[in-house]
Amino acid sequence: MDGTAGTNPERKPTTAQHRHAAGLRAVASLELTKGLIVLLLGFGAVSLVHKDVWDVAEAVLKFLHVSPDHHYARVFLNLADNLTDAKLWLLAAVAAAYSVLRFVEAYGLWLERAWAEWFALISGALYVPFEAYELVHRPSLVRAAVLLINLGIVLYMLYLRMAAASEAFEASL
Repeated sequence: MDGTAGTNPERKPTTAQHRHAAGLRAVASLELTKGLIVLLLGFGAVSLVHKDVWDVAEAVLKFLHVSPDHHYARVFLNLADNLTDAKLWLLAAVAAAYSVLRFVEAYGLWLERAWAEWFALISGALYVPFEAYELVHRPSLVRAAVLLINLGIVLYMLYLRMAAASEAFEASL
């Protein structure tokens, strides 16, 4: 599906085309949500510039009722202690860049563009080995769900691209 299904007013989209559009819009919505979450995290990083990040981290732990003596709390506090304004700005810039990529992908998928399907296929496939590694070494339901969702998206995009290639091949005969 490359966005041309609805351009001819005399030709009505098929049920399969409606399903594919709905699937692409679901993936686009997920990518948009990921972009928004990371963008908000980037704004959060900027909001910490010129502040004592250790104090903010301690307040977060207190709010969550997590003991600062807990191992992960100590890791969190040590990370906060090592954050400088320059690192916070870098985090914000990386978050902005990642968000722009997710927004562009979501836009292209929403409009059923072939390039966005390729982008989703390739970018999703890049994450699979890392997600599988994490699942094997630190199994959890969340890691399993993330891997399964990502694999589902990658396989769906692969299916769409193969179907489009097949249609193009048949049309050329």
